[in-house]
Amino acid sequence: MFGGGDGPQVAPADLPTARKFLIFAVMAFGQFLALIDIQIVAASLNDVQAGLSAGPDEISWVQTGYLMAELVMIPFSAFLAQAMSTRWLFALSAGLFTLASALCGAAWDIQSMVLFRVIQGFVGGAMVPTVFATGYALFSGPQRAMIPAILGMVSVLAPTLGPTVGGFLTDAVGWRAIFYINIVPGALVTVLSLVLIRVDRPNLKMLRQIDYAHLASMAIFLGCLEYVLEEGPKNDWFGDPKILTAAWVSGVAFVLFLERSFRSGGPIVRLTPFRRPTFAFACVFNLVIGFGLYSSTYLVPVFLGRVRGYNSLQIGLTVFIVGVTQVASTVIAARLSQRADPRRVITVGLTLFAASLWLASWITPDWGFSAWAGPQMLRGFAVMLCIVPSVGLALGGFALTELRYASALFNLMRNLGGAIGIAVVNTWLGDATRTQAARMGEALGRPGAHAPGVVADLARRLSGGLGDLDHATLQARAEFARVVGRYALTTAFNEVFRTMAWVFVCALVLVPFCRPAPPAAAPVPPDAH
Repeated sequence: MFGGGDGPQVAPADLPTARKFLIFAVMAFGQFLALIDIQIVAASLNDVQAGLSAGPDEISWVQTGYLMAELVMIPFSAFLAQAMSTRWLFALSAGLFTLASALCGAAWDIQSMVLFRVIQGFVGGAMVPTVFATGYALFSGPQRAMIPAILGMVSVLAPTLGPTVGGFLTDAVGWRAIFYINIVPGALVTVLSLVLIRVDRPNLKMLRQIDYAHLASMAIFLGCLEYVLEEGPKNDWFGDPKILTAAWVSGVAFVLFLERSFRSGGPIVRLTPFRRPTFAFACVFNLVIGFGLYSSTYLVPVFLGRVRGYNSLQIGLTVFIVGVTQVASTVIAARLSQRADPRRVITVGLTLFAASLWLASWITPDWGFSAWAGPQMLRGFAVMLCIVPSVGLALGGFALTELRYASALFNLMRNLGGAIGIAVVNTWLGDATRTQAARMGEALGRPGAHAPGVVADLARRLSGGLGDLDHATLQARAEFARVVGRYALTTAFNEVFRTMAWVFVCALVLVPFCRPAPPAAAPVPPDAH
Protein backbone atom coordinates (compact mmCIF):
# COMPACT_ATOMS: atom_id res chain seq x y z
CA MET A 1 0.00 0.00 0.00
CA PHE A 2 2.56 2.55 1.09
CA GLY A 3 5.29 2.57 -1.50
CA GLY A 4 8.09 4.87 -2.29
CA GLY A 5 7.83 4.21 -6.01
CA ASP A 6 9.68 1.90 -8.35
CA GLY A 7 13.43 2.00 -8.72
CA PRO A 8 16.09 3.12 -6.23
CA GLN A 9 15.16 5.81 -3.77
CA VAL A 10 16.66 9.21 -4.65
CA ALA A 11 17.89 11.44 -1.83
CA PRO A 12 15.58 14.48 -1.45
CA ALA A 13 18.40 16.95 -2.07
CA ASP A 14 19.26 15.21 -5.37
CA LEU A 15 15.83 15.68 -6.94
CA PRO A 16 15.57 18.12 -9.89
CA THR A 17 15.23 21.70 -8.70
CA ALA A 18 11.87 22.25 -10.41
CA ARG A 19 10.50 19.07 -8.81
CA LYS A 20 11.69 20.18 -5.38
CA PHE A 21 10.01 23.57 -5.66
CA LEU A 22 6.78 21.97 -6.89
CA ILE A 23 6.74 19.52 -3.97
CA PHE A 24 7.43 22.33 -1.53
CA ALA A 25 4.70 24.55 -3.03
CA VAL A 26 2.08 21.80 -2.75
CA MET A 27 2.99 21.06 0.86
CA ALA A 28 3.14 24.75 1.84
CA PHE A 29 -0.35 25.25 0.39
CA GLY A 30 -1.59 22.26 2.40
CA GLN A 31 -0.10 23.85 5.52
CA PHE A 32 -1.90 27.09 4.66
CA LEU A 33 -5.24 25.27 4.48
CA ALA A 34 -4.71 23.68 7.89
CA LEU A 35 -3.64 26.95 9.55
CA ILE A 36 -6.28 29.25 8.08
CA ASP A 37 -9.03 26.94 9.33
CA ILE A 38 -7.99 27.63 12.93
CA GLN A 39 -9.39 31.17 12.70
CA ILE A 40 -11.71 31.01 9.68
CA VAL A 41 -14.69 30.40 11.98
CA ALA A 42 -13.79 33.26 14.36
CA ALA A 43 -15.92 35.90 12.62
CA SER A 44 -18.78 33.45 11.90
CA LEU A 45 -19.38 31.82 15.29
CA ASN A 46 -22.64 33.71 15.82
CA ASP A 47 -23.97 32.49 12.47
CA VAL A 48 -22.86 28.91 13.17
CA GLN A 49 -24.47 29.09 16.61
CA ALA A 50 -27.77 30.28 15.15
CA GLY A 51 -27.67 27.76 12.30
CA LEU A 52 -27.11 24.80 14.63
CA SER A 53 -29.25 26.09 17.53
CA ALA A 54 -26.26 25.87 19.86
CA GLY A 55 -25.79 27.48 23.26
CA PRO A 56 -23.12 30.10 24.04
CA ASP A 57 -21.06 27.59 26.04
CA GLU A 58 -21.22 24.99 23.26
CA ILE A 59 -20.19 27.13 20.29
CA SER A 60 -16.69 27.87 21.63
CA TRP A 61 -15.85 24.18 21.19
CA VAL A 62 -15.96 24.65 17.41
CA GLN A 63 -12.56 26.32 17.80
CA THR A 64 -11.37 24.63 20.98
CA GLY A 65 -11.92 21.11 19.59
CA TYR A 66 -9.89 21.91 16.48
CA LEU A 67 -6.99 23.33 18.51
CA MET A 68 -6.93 20.44 20.98
CA ALA A 69 -6.80 17.83 18.21
CA GLU A 70 -4.17 19.75 16.24
CA LEU A 71 -1.93 20.02 19.31
CA VAL A 72 -2.02 16.23 19.70
CA MET A 73 -1.23 15.50 16.05
CA ILE A 74 1.69 17.92 15.63
CA PRO A 75 4.17 15.93 17.79
CA PHE A 76 2.68 12.59 16.63
CA SER A 77 3.23 13.48 12.95
CA ALA A 78 7.00 12.83 13.11
CA PHE A 79 6.41 9.20 14.07
CA LEU A 80 3.75 8.77 11.37
CA ALA A 81 5.95 10.34 8.68
CA GLN A 82 8.69 7.85 9.45
CA ALA A 83 6.29 4.90 9.55
CA MET A 84 4.08 5.75 6.57
CA SER A 85 6.46 7.95 4.51
CA THR A 86 6.02 11.67 3.93
CA ARG A 87 4.08 11.01 0.72
CA TRP A 88 1.34 8.92 2.26
CA LEU A 89 1.08 10.85 5.50
CA PHE A 90 0.65 14.16 3.70
CA ALA A 91 -1.75 12.76 1.10
CA LEU A 92 -3.91 11.04 3.72
CA SER A 93 -3.86 14.15 5.90
CA ALA A 94 -4.95 16.36 3.03
CA GLY A 95 -7.60 13.88 1.88
CA LEU A 96 -9.09 13.35 5.34
CA PHE A 97 -8.92 17.08 6.02
CA THR A 98 -10.96 17.67 2.85
CA LEU A 99 -13.50 15.03 3.87
CA ALA A 100 -13.78 16.45 7.39
CA SER A 101 -14.29 19.95 5.93
CA ALA A 102 -17.19 18.66 3.84
CA LEU A 103 -18.69 16.98 6.91
CA CYS A 104 -18.36 20.23 8.90
CA GLY A 105 -20.27 22.03 6.18
CA ALA A 106 -23.00 19.37 6.35
CA ALA A 107 -23.17 19.28 10.18
CA TRP A 108 -26.73 18.97 11.49
CA ASP A 109 -26.20 19.91 15.15
CA ILE A 110 -23.50 21.27 17.43
CA GLN A 111 -22.37 17.79 18.54
CA SER A 112 -21.71 16.66 14.97
CA MET A 113 -19.95 19.95 14.20
CA VAL A 114 -17.58 19.61 17.16
CA LEU A 115 -16.84 15.97 16.26
CA PHE A 116 -16.01 16.83 12.64
CA ARG A 117 -13.92 19.82 13.71
CA VAL A 118 -11.89 17.58 16.03
CA ILE A 119 -11.26 15.20 13.12
CA GLN A 120 -10.39 18.14 10.87
CA GLY A 121 -7.89 19.55 13.36
CA PHE A 122 -6.32 16.16 14.08
CA VAL A 123 -5.66 15.17 10.46
CA GLY A 124 -4.78 18.72 9.40
CA GLY A 125 -2.20 19.05 12.15
CA ALA A 126 0.06 16.53 10.39
CA MET A 127 0.64 18.90 7.48
CA VAL A 128 2.10 21.72 9.60
CA PRO A 129 5.44 20.26 10.85
CA THR A 130 5.86 17.83 7.93
CA VAL A 131 6.42 20.62 5.43
CA PHE A 132 9.16 22.19 7.62
CA ALA A 133 11.09 18.92 7.83
CA THR A 134 10.64 18.16 4.12
CA GLY A 135 11.74 21.66 3.09
CA TYR A 136 14.97 21.31 5.06
CA ALA A 137 15.55 17.86 3.55
CA LEU A 138 14.98 19.10 -0.02
CA PHE A 139 17.06 22.26 -0.07
CA SER A 140 20.49 23.44 1.01
CA GLY A 141 22.49 26.67 0.93
CA PRO A 142 20.70 29.89 -0.12
CA GLN A 143 17.59 27.94 -1.18
CA ARG A 144 17.24 26.48 2.31
CA ALA A 145 17.39 29.98 3.78
CA MET A 146 14.11 30.79 2.02
CA ILE A 147 12.30 27.86 3.68
CA PRO A 148 11.79 29.41 7.13
CA ALA A 149 10.93 32.74 5.51
CA ILE A 150 8.22 31.30 3.27
CA LEU A 151 6.79 28.92 5.86
CA GLY A 152 7.01 31.60 8.54
CA MET A 153 5.00 33.91 6.30
CA VAL A 154 2.40 31.16 5.75
CA SER A 155 2.25 30.43 9.49
CA VAL A 156 1.61 34.09 10.28
CA LEU A 157 -0.50 35.10 7.29
CA ALA A 158 -3.00 32.23 7.46
CA PRO A 159 -4.37 33.01 10.96
CA THR A 160 -4.45 36.72 10.07
CA LEU A 161 -6.53 36.12 6.94
CA GLY A 162 -8.82 33.56 8.57
CA PRO A 163 -11.39 35.91 10.17
CA THR A 164 -11.48 38.14 7.08
CA VAL A 165 -12.06 35.27 4.65
CA GLY A 166 -14.57 33.62 6.97
CA GLY A 167 -16.52 36.82 7.52
CA PHE A 168 -16.65 37.59 3.80
CA LEU A 169 -17.84 34.09 2.86
CA THR A 170 -20.46 34.07 5.61
CA ASP A 171 -21.86 37.44 4.50
CA ALA A 172 -21.81 36.53 0.82
CA VAL A 173 -22.88 32.86 0.80
CA GLY A 174 -23.52 31.55 4.30
CA TRP A 175 -21.51 30.01 7.12
CA ARG A 176 -21.36 26.53 5.57
CA ALA A 177 -19.25 27.99 2.74
CA ILE A 178 -16.29 28.50 5.09
CA PHE A 179 -15.95 24.69 5.18
CA TYR A 180 -17.02 23.81 1.64
CA ILE A 181 -14.37 26.15 0.23
CA ASN A 182 -11.70 23.63 1.32
CA ILE A 183 -13.01 20.80 -0.87
CA VAL A 184 -11.51 21.70 -4.25
CA PRO A 185 -8.07 22.90 -3.05
CA GLY A 186 -7.89 20.04 -0.54
CA ALA A 187 -8.61 17.44 -3.22
CA LEU A 188 -5.99 19.05 -5.45
CA VAL A 189 -3.35 18.92 -2.70
CA THR A 190 -4.21 15.25 -2.08
CA VAL A 191 -3.77 14.24 -5.72
CA LEU A 192 -0.59 16.27 -6.24
CA SER A 193 0.91 14.84 -3.05
CA LEU A 194 0.40 11.31 -4.32
CA VAL A 195 1.87 12.17 -7.72
CA LEU A 196 4.83 14.35 -6.71
CA ILE A 197 6.13 13.55 -3.23
CA ARG A 198 8.91 10.94 -3.27
CA VAL A 199 11.38 11.86 -0.55
CA ASP A 200 11.55 8.77 1.69
CA ARG A 201 10.34 5.21 2.12
CA PRO A 202 7.85 3.89 4.71
CA ASN A 203 8.78 1.70 7.64
CA LEU A 204 5.51 -0.12 8.27
CA LYS A 205 6.95 -2.19 11.11
CA MET A 206 6.79 0.94 13.28
CA LEU A 207 2.99 0.88 13.12
CA ARG A 208 2.99 -2.46 14.97
CA GLN A 209 5.26 -1.04 17.67
CA ILE A 210 3.24 1.99 18.72
CA ASP A 211 3.48 2.67 22.43
CA TYR A 212 -0.20 3.35 23.07
CA ALA A 213 0.45 4.41 26.66
CA HIS A 214 2.81 7.06 25.33
CA LEU A 215 0.26 8.20 22.73
CA ALA A 216 -2.61 8.29 25.25
CA SER A 217 -0.60 10.19 27.86
CA MET A 218 0.42 12.79 25.28
CA ALA A 219 -3.16 13.19 24.03
CA ILE A 220 -4.54 13.54 27.56
CA PHE A 221 -1.77 15.93 28.62
CA LEU A 222 -2.19 18.28 25.64
CA GLY A 223 -5.97 17.98 25.44
CA CYS A 224 -6.53 18.75 29.14
CA LEU A 225 -3.96 21.56 28.99
CA GLU A 226 -5.82 23.17 26.08
CA TYR A 227 -9.11 22.79 27.99
CA VAL A 228 -7.62 24.53 31.04
CA LEU A 229 -6.23 27.36 28.89
CA GLU A 230 -9.49 27.79 26.98
CA GLU A 231 -11.92 27.64 29.89
CA GLY A 232 -9.72 29.17 32.62
CA PRO A 233 -10.21 32.87 31.79
CA LYS A 234 -14.00 32.39 31.60
CA ASN A 235 -14.47 30.31 34.77
CA ASP A 236 -12.12 31.66 37.45
CA TRP A 237 -9.33 29.22 36.65
CA PHE A 238 -8.71 26.78 39.52
CA GLY A 239 -11.74 28.05 41.39
CA ASP A 240 -13.77 25.86 39.03
CA PRO A 241 -13.69 22.14 40.00
CA LYS A 242 -13.70 20.99 36.36
CA ILE A 243 -10.70 23.13 35.48
CA LEU A 244 -8.84 22.04 38.60
CA THR A 245 -9.49 18.38 37.77
CA ALA A 246 -8.36 18.86 34.17
CA ALA A 247 -5.17 20.53 35.39
CA TRP A 248 -4.36 17.61 37.71
CA VAL A 249 -5.07 15.07 34.97
CA SER A 250 -2.87 17.03 32.56
CA GLY A 251 -0.02 17.11 35.07
CA VAL A 252 -0.21 13.37 35.78
CA ALA A 253 -0.39 12.60 32.06
CA PHE A 254 2.65 14.81 31.44
CA VAL A 255 4.70 12.86 33.99
CA LEU A 256 3.67 9.58 32.33
CA PHE A 257 4.49 11.07 28.91
CA LEU A 258 8.02 11.93 30.07
CA GLU A 259 8.49 8.48 31.60
CA ARG A 260 7.49 6.76 28.35
CA SER A 261 9.60 9.18 26.29
CA PHE A 262 12.76 8.08 28.10
CA ARG A 263 11.99 4.42 28.87
CA SER A 264 9.82 3.20 25.99
CA GLY A 265 11.32 0.93 23.37
CA GLY A 266 9.33 2.66 20.63
CA PRO A 267 8.34 6.17 21.75
CA ILE A 268 6.03 8.10 19.44
CA VAL A 269 7.76 11.37 20.34
CA ARG A 270 11.52 11.55 20.70
CA LEU A 271 12.84 14.30 22.92
CA THR A 272 16.44 13.82 21.77
CA PRO A 273 16.53 17.16 19.88
CA PHE A 274 16.49 18.88 23.27
CA ARG A 275 20.01 17.53 23.84
CA ARG A 276 21.14 20.47 21.74
CA PRO A 277 20.97 23.59 23.92
CA THR A 278 20.45 25.81 20.87
CA PHE A 279 17.36 23.82 19.89
CA ALA A 280 15.97 24.22 23.41
CA PHE A 281 16.60 27.98 23.36
CA ALA A 282 15.04 28.25 19.88
CA CYS A 283 11.95 26.46 21.21
CA VAL A 284 11.73 29.03 24.01
CA PHE A 285 11.95 31.79 21.41
CA ASN A 286 9.19 30.09 19.42
CA LEU A 287 7.05 29.86 22.57
CA VAL A 288 7.49 33.62 23.09
CA ILE A 289 6.88 34.33 19.39
CA GLY A 290 3.68 32.26 19.49
CA PHE A 291 2.66 34.10 22.66
CA GLY A 292 3.08 37.51 21.02
CA LEU A 293 1.85 36.55 17.57
CA TYR A 294 -1.41 34.87 18.53
CA SER A 295 -2.13 37.22 21.45
CA SER A 296 -1.71 40.38 19.41
CA THR A 297 -3.68 38.87 16.52
CA TYR A 298 -6.42 38.16 19.07
CA LEU A 299 -6.32 41.46 20.99
CA VAL A 300 -6.52 43.93 18.10
CA PRO A 301 -9.82 42.55 16.69
CA VAL A 302 -11.23 42.38 20.24
CA PHE A 303 -10.40 46.07 20.75
CA LEU A 304 -11.85 47.06 17.39
CA GLY A 305 -15.04 45.11 18.06
CA ARG A 306 -15.64 45.99 21.73
CA VAL A 307 -14.33 49.55 21.85
CA ARG A 308 -14.76 50.86 18.30
CA GLY A 309 -17.81 48.73 17.40
CA TYR A 310 -16.34 47.53 14.09
CA ASN A 311 -17.97 44.69 12.17
CA SER A 312 -16.03 41.66 10.90
CA LEU A 313 -15.26 43.21 7.51
CA GLN A 314 -13.97 46.46 9.03
CA ILE A 315 -11.83 44.48 11.47
CA GLY A 316 -10.44 42.34 8.66
CA LEU A 317 -9.50 45.39 6.59
CA THR A 318 -7.81 47.02 9.58
CA VAL A 319 -5.65 44.04 10.53
CA PHE A 320 -4.88 43.06 6.94
CA ILE A 321 -1.97 45.50 6.82
CA VAL A 322 -0.03 43.15 9.11
CA GLY A 323 -0.04 40.52 6.37
CA VAL A 324 1.14 43.03 3.76
CA THR A 325 4.24 43.97 5.76
CA GLN A 326 4.91 40.31 6.56
CA VAL A 327 5.07 39.51 2.85
CA ALA A 328 7.28 42.53 2.23
CA SER A 329 9.75 41.54 4.96
CA THR A 330 10.04 37.88 3.95
CA VAL A 331 12.81 38.40 1.39
CA ILE A 332 14.67 40.77 3.73
CA ALA A 333 14.57 38.26 6.56
CA ALA A 334 15.75 35.43 4.29
CA ARG A 335 18.70 37.45 3.00
CA LEU A 336 19.71 38.56 6.46
CA SER A 337 19.64 34.95 7.65
CA GLN A 338 22.29 34.11 5.01
CA ARG A 339 24.58 37.06 5.63
CA ALA A 340 24.25 37.81 9.33
CA ASP A 341 24.55 35.90 12.57
CA PRO A 342 21.02 34.62 13.32
CA ARG A 343 21.43 35.76 16.91
CA ARG A 344 21.78 39.35 15.72
CA VAL A 345 18.76 39.02 13.43
CA ILE A 346 16.55 37.61 16.17
CA THR A 347 17.76 40.34 18.55
CA VAL A 348 16.57 42.97 16.09
CA GLY A 349 13.31 41.05 15.56
CA LEU A 350 12.50 40.68 19.26
CA THR A 351 13.39 44.33 19.90
CA LEU A 352 11.16 45.60 17.07
CA PHE A 353 8.33 43.30 18.16
CA ALA A 354 8.59 44.69 21.69
CA ALA A 355 8.61 48.22 20.25
CA SER A 356 5.44 47.51 18.24
CA LEU A 357 3.67 46.28 21.38
CA TRP A 358 4.91 49.31 23.31
CA LEU A 359 3.51 51.65 20.63
CA ALA A 360 0.20 49.79 20.88
CA SER A 361 0.12 50.49 24.62
CA TRP A 362 -0.77 54.15 24.01
CA ILE A 363 -4.10 53.56 22.29
CA THR A 364 -7.18 55.72 22.82
CA PRO A 365 -10.83 54.75 22.30
CA ASP A 366 -10.74 56.52 18.92
CA TRP A 367 -7.96 54.43 17.35
CA GLY A 368 -8.91 53.14 13.91
CA PHE A 369 -7.11 52.04 10.75
CA SER A 370 -4.67 54.97 10.48
CA ALA A 371 -3.71 54.92 14.16
CA TRP A 372 -3.18 51.16 14.19
CA ALA A 373 -1.21 51.16 10.92
CA GLY A 374 2.17 52.07 12.46
CA PRO A 375 2.29 49.50 15.29
CA GLN A 376 0.83 46.79 13.06
CA MET A 377 3.27 47.40 10.20
CA LEU A 378 6.19 47.32 12.63
CA ARG A 379 4.87 44.09 14.18
CA GLY A 380 4.38 42.49 10.75
CA PHE A 381 7.94 43.35 9.78
CA ALA A 382 9.41 42.26 13.12
CA VAL A 383 7.73 38.85 13.30
CA MET A 384 9.59 37.58 10.22
CA LEU A 385 12.90 38.67 11.76
CA CYS A 386 11.94 36.54 14.78
CA ILE A 387 10.64 33.45 12.98
CA VAL A 388 13.26 33.03 10.25
CA PRO A 389 16.37 32.92 12.49
CA SER A 390 14.60 30.87 15.17
CA VAL A 391 13.72 28.19 12.59
CA GLY A 392 17.32 28.17 11.38
CA LEU A 393 18.66 27.86 14.93
CA ALA A 394 16.20 25.08 15.75
CA LEU A 395 16.37 22.85 12.67
CA GLY A 396 19.88 23.38 11.37
CA GLY A 397 22.23 20.40 11.55
CA PHE A 398 19.68 17.58 12.01
CA ALA A 399 19.56 14.51 9.78
CA LEU A 400 16.18 13.62 8.24
CA THR A 401 14.86 11.21 10.89
CA GLU A 402 15.63 13.47 13.85
CA LEU A 403 14.69 16.52 11.79
CA ARG A 404 11.08 15.29 11.72
CA TYR A 405 10.91 15.12 15.51
CA ALA A 406 12.68 18.47 15.89
CA SER A 407 10.23 20.12 13.48
CA ALA A 408 7.22 18.65 15.30
CA LEU A 409 8.44 19.78 18.73
CA PHE A 410 9.40 23.21 17.43
CA ASN A 411 5.99 23.81 15.84
CA LEU A 412 4.26 22.52 18.95
CA MET A 413 6.01 25.22 20.98
CA ARG A 414 4.59 28.00 18.82
CA ASN A 415 1.04 26.63 19.10
CA LEU A 416 1.42 26.15 22.85
CA GLY A 417 2.72 29.69 23.13
CA GLY A 418 -0.35 30.93 21.29
CA ALA A 419 -2.74 28.93 23.49
CA ILE A 420 -1.01 30.10 26.66
CA GLY A 421 -0.84 33.67 25.37
CA ILE A 422 -4.53 34.00 24.56
CA ALA A 423 -5.50 32.54 27.95
CA VAL A 424 -3.09 34.82 29.83
CA VAL A 425 -3.99 38.04 28.02
CA ASN A 426 -7.70 37.30 28.50
CA THR A 427 -7.06 37.02 32.23
CA TRP A 428 -4.90 40.15 32.28
CA LEU A 429 -7.50 42.09 30.29
CA GLY A 430 -10.37 41.10 32.57
CA ASP A 431 -8.45 41.88 35.76
CA ALA A 432 -7.09 45.17 34.43
CA THR A 433 -10.53 46.28 33.21
CA ARG A 434 -12.09 45.69 36.63
CA THR A 435 -9.20 47.47 38.35
CA GLN A 436 -9.35 50.48 36.04
CA ALA A 437 -13.14 50.74 36.31
CA ALA A 438 -12.89 50.71 40.12
CA ARG A 439 -10.18 53.39 40.08
CA MET A 440 -12.16 55.62 37.75
CA GLY A 441 -15.32 55.15 39.80
CA GLU A 442 -13.43 56.07 42.95
CA ALA A 443 -11.89 59.15 41.33
CA LEU A 444 -15.22 60.34 39.91
CA GLY A 445 -16.93 59.94 43.28
CA ARG A 446 -14.47 62.10 45.23
CA PRO A 447 -15.61 65.47 46.61
CA GLY A 448 -15.17 68.20 44.06
CA ALA A 449 -15.33 65.83 41.07
CA HIS A 450 -17.18 67.14 38.03
CA ALA A 451 -18.96 63.86 37.25
CA PRO A 452 -22.28 64.66 38.99
CA GLY A 453 -22.49 67.99 37.20
CA VAL A 454 -21.76 66.38 33.84
CA VAL A 455 -24.50 63.79 34.42
CA ALA A 456 -27.00 66.46 35.48
CA ASP A 457 -26.20 68.61 32.45
CA LEU A 458 -26.55 65.63 30.13
CA ALA A 459 -29.88 64.70 31.75
CA ARG A 460 -31.22 68.24 31.16
CA ARG A 461 -30.19 68.04 27.50
CA LEU A 462 -31.82 64.64 27.07
CA SER A 463 -35.05 65.81 28.68
CA GLY A 464 -35.11 68.91 26.53
CA GLY A 465 -36.54 70.84 29.44
CA LEU A 466 -39.95 69.30 28.80
CA GLY A 467 -39.67 65.53 29.38
CA ASP A 468 -39.37 63.33 32.44
CA LEU A 469 -36.18 64.46 34.21
CA ASP A 470 -35.91 61.26 36.26
CA HIS A 471 -35.98 59.09 33.15
CA ALA A 472 -33.47 61.39 31.44
CA THR A 473 -31.20 61.14 34.48
CA LEU A 474 -31.20 57.34 34.24
CA GLN A 475 -30.30 57.59 30.54
CA ALA A 476 -27.54 60.08 31.31
CA ARG A 477 -26.06 57.83 34.00
CA ALA A 478 -26.14 54.83 31.65
CA GLU A 479 -24.41 56.81 28.91
CA PHE A 480 -21.83 58.15 31.36
CA ALA A 481 -21.17 54.60 32.65
CA ARG A 482 -20.72 53.39 29.06
CA VAL A 483 -18.14 56.08 28.36
CA VAL A 484 -16.27 55.35 31.60
CA GLY A 485 -16.34 51.62 30.87
CA ARG A 486 -14.98 52.27 27.38
CA TYR A 487 -12.06 54.25 28.76
CA ALA A 488 -11.43 51.66 31.48
CA LEU A 489 -11.31 48.90 28.86
CA THR A 490 -8.96 50.96 26.67
CA THR A 491 -6.62 51.56 29.61
CA ALA A 492 -6.67 47.82 30.32
CA PHE A 493 -5.63 47.10 26.73
CA ASN A 494 -2.73 49.50 27.21
CA GLU A 495 -1.57 47.64 30.32
CA VAL A 496 -1.76 44.27 28.54
CA PHE A 497 0.22 45.44 25.50
CA ARG A 498 2.85 46.98 27.78
CA THR A 499 3.24 43.75 29.75
CA MET A 500 3.56 41.75 26.53
CA ALA A 501 6.33 44.11 25.40
CA TRP A 502 8.29 43.32 28.57
CA VAL A 503 7.96 39.58 27.85
CA PHE A 504 9.82 40.10 24.56
CA VAL A 505 12.44 42.25 26.24
CA CYS A 506 13.06 39.50 28.79
CA ALA A 507 13.46 36.94 25.97
CA LEU A 508 16.48 38.90 24.73
CA VAL A 509 18.43 37.61 27.73
CA LEU A 510 18.56 34.13 26.13
CA VAL A 511 20.05 35.24 22.80
CA PRO A 512 23.76 35.16 23.81
CA PHE A 513 23.43 31.52 24.90
CA CYS A 514 22.47 30.30 21.41
CA ARG A 515 25.17 28.80 19.22
CA PRO A 516 24.20 28.14 15.58
CA ALA A 517 24.55 24.47 14.67
CA PRO A 518 27.32 23.55 12.20
CA PRO A 519 26.01 22.72 8.72
CA ALA A 520 25.09 19.04 8.37
CA ALA A 521 25.47 16.83 5.39
CA ALA A 522 22.51 16.68 3.04
CA PRO A 523 19.85 14.52 4.70
CA VAL A 524 19.04 11.22 3.04
CA PRO A 525 16.34 8.66 3.67
CA PRO A 526 17.37 6.03 6.22
CA ASP A 527 16.94 3.20 3.72
CA ALA A 528 18.30 4.92 0.64
CA HIS A 529 21.65 3.15 0.75
